[in-house]
Amino acid sequence: MAKILDQARYKCALAAMQTVQSIPGAIPILHSGPGCASKLNDNNGTSGRFSANIYPCTSISEKEVVFGGSDKLRSTIKNALRVIDADLFVVLSGCTGEIIGDDIQAVAEDFQDEEKPVIWTKTPGFKGNNYIGHDWILKGIFEQYVRNYKGAPKEKGLVNLFAGVPQQDPYWLGNLRELECLLQSIGLKTNTIFGFGRGIENLQKIPAAEYTILVSPWAGLESAKYLEKEFNIPLLHYPILPIGAAETTKFLRAVADFTGADKELTESVIKENEANFFYYLERYADTILESRIVSKRFTVVSEAQYVIAVTKFLVNDMGLFPQKLFVTDDTPEAFREAVTKETNTLNYDIKTNVEFTTDGFDLQNQIRKMDFGGSPLIIGSNWEKKLAHELKGHFVNISYPMIEKIVINAHVAGYSGGLHLLEDIYSAALSMLKI
Repeated sequence: MAKILDQARYKCALAAMQTVQSIPGAIPILHSGPGCASKLNDNNGTSGRFSANIYPCTSISEKEVVFGGSDKLRSTIKNALRVIDADLFVVLSGCTGEIIGDDIQAVAEDFQDEEKPVIWTKTPGFKGNNYIGHDWILKGIFEQYVRNYKGAPKEKGLVNLFAGVPQQDPYWLGNLRELECLLQSIGLKTNTIFGFGRGIENLQKIPAAEYTILVSPWAGLESAKYLEKEFNIPLLHYPILPIGAAETTKFLRAVADFTGADKELTESVIKENEANFFYYLERYADTILESRIVSKRFTVVSEAQYVIAVTKFLVNDMGLFPQKLFVTDDTPEAFREAVTKETNTLNYDIKTNVEFTTDGFDLQNQIRKMDFGGSPLIIGSNWEKKLAHELKGHFVNISYPMIEKIVINAHVAGYSGGLHLLEDIYSAALSMLKI
């Protein structure tokens, strides 16, 4: 029997249209009902030339359900090519088109001779969520578009870099830029496809890279492995988003080992950044070490990426203790053991329970019964705000849905990202002090 999904923290696979929208010059063409995209589009800020509200859609109706929607998709693509100045058109299918059996591949391939490329990806919501859809779209782009540039000469030191799921992760772009800066600081050249100044030209450069680095527990791994297999680009899968000094130092050393980057330069960069990180911590040591301001015990309710990253940062860098943790992105079964193991790889052999759940009602009831030994620190989505208020705890919103906060270019990755996260945590705590 199907379970009720209470307090949704992700969307269906078609919502990975946001992955396309985050590539400057690319635009999705949706073969779906008229309400699908409007429901899925959160307008969280696209990174391309087009508004989040600009996307051709076939708006499948009862007529297409009965007689088929291939002709309508064909005319939608034709008109989109005529009126939209995009560099890459990506046809995505929703549930209705898949159920009635429309062949979007055949329709898209009718436009192979057009000046602008038209590719396709099947993204019906009944087959997965937008974390999985993100992977499907990237793989589709690599298979159908990037393969045209296969065989390009390798560019020494060039690294393809992928991290959080665009727009699903509120900090995805800021984190990606910070990771770029970290890699560049140790002498590497980064190739990313999302956000301003990147896009189609960088897609074409993917085969020229010497390495691919994926910073993610599992989202994006299928497409990254495709690059490794089909383009012979060695992959470093680093499952931990580095936050703070301890993990960022490990990350830089792992990258240097994998890519052969200058070890002496890498250690120099680490030494300087660690000194800077601890300088700022020392300035606020009296506040940070005051246990009455923030509880020593915390829980994280988020996608696998942040459950691992935040837990490691708060334990290994800040000396806090985790209560039970909740992974809410519907992590595939194949990755759950690795996520649990990584979350529990902590200093002093500290261990905690990790539960994979999509039931917000149940997990919040579990948190209500926890003994935090004082005011709890709850890090999660906007769904946890009311719970934290009820428990007289401190709340930090780090993941989707993020309703009462706008993230423009902020980040929590890296040395500086750890400081930013501490700012949020202690600002939340200090705002509750009675004066």
